[in-house]
Amino acid sequence: MSSTLHAWTTHATPLGPMILAAHDAGLQGAWFEGQRHFSGPRADWVNTPNHPLLRQAGQQLDAWFARELTHFELPLAPVGTAFQQAVWQALARIDFGVTQAYGQVAQAIGRPSASRAVGAATGRNPWSIIVPCHRLLGHGGALTGYAGGLDRKEALLAFERSDSLPIVRRAA
Repeated sequence: MSSTLHAWTTHATPLGPMILAAHDAGLQGAWFEGQRHFSGPRADWVNTPNHPLLRQAGQQLDAWFARELTHFELPLAPVGTAFQQAVWQALARIDFGVTQAYGQVAQAIGRPSASRAVGAATGRNPWSIIVPCHRLLGHGGALTGYAGGLDRKEALLAFERSDSLPIVRRAA
């Protein structure tokens, strides 16, 4: 992959700026600025706001926030272990407005005792919102970790249950 152009751009969302990154194989990620497990664009990435896939990802995010889209249709380029990829595929199948427990995802991928590992893989999901890791809840429906911040997770869940997006107050 060293000869592949790694393109990135910033995209404004109601919950703060996101970094979108892609290469020839597909979308590498969609991270909120300051998101845990993402330190920002790498030095060898090229800021390419007009990259077709990045524009398409931005348009689909805008449509999602406008409630015109509930499922993303983008080519993804996963980089992770086989377990992580299985978890991310399971997350992508959770419908808009539906939540699941980490244990349910563990069951779905055939690893019923791997709830904690599912949580760890979920935290490394590189496609915030696009692969809806915000739809995972802890035991008994507890609001648990989200690499983009629990305030955003809470806002995303509330948005999917209502007609509007709550305002998220970010620390300066």
